[in-house]
Amino acid sequence: MATFRPVCISPLGRSSRLSFNPRRHRMLAGFRQACEELRKAGCRLVYLDGSFVTRKEHPGDFDACWDVQNVDDARLDAVFWDFSRGRAAQKHRFLGELFPAQLPEGATGRAFVDFFQVNKMSGEPKGILAIRLGRSRRK
Repeated sequence: MATFRPVCISPLGRSSRLSFNPRRHRMLAGFRQACEELRKAGCRLVYLDGSFVTRKEHPGDFDACWDVQNVDDARLDAVFWDFSRGRAAQKHRFLGELFPAQLPEGATGRAFVDFFQVNKMSGEPKGILAIRLGRSRRK
């Protein structure tokens, strides 16, 4: 079985191939907001997956996971640890779901960063986007 590495990109610019309609534009804005909050807490890497990274016209949400390394829990908003009611608080605030990358996904036991790299239908490996966040300006 072939293995893929996440494609690393710099932070998403103002115009993006991901925001080609109003719904996707709002979703990308929510993802950017989540990334900024994670960056302020010390996170340096976020992985983006799901139908949002495809050409699907109207994805329901985005799926992402964030690297826990260097994250200061005291600076991290509690919404990133709130998985209640199907992650309703995250979906409301960011229009997507964000999981700690190293946390095991419930059904498979794989870390989310690994779980996202497997096609749910075929079981074949697939690529995801890795977004490097700038360093936080901690005082």
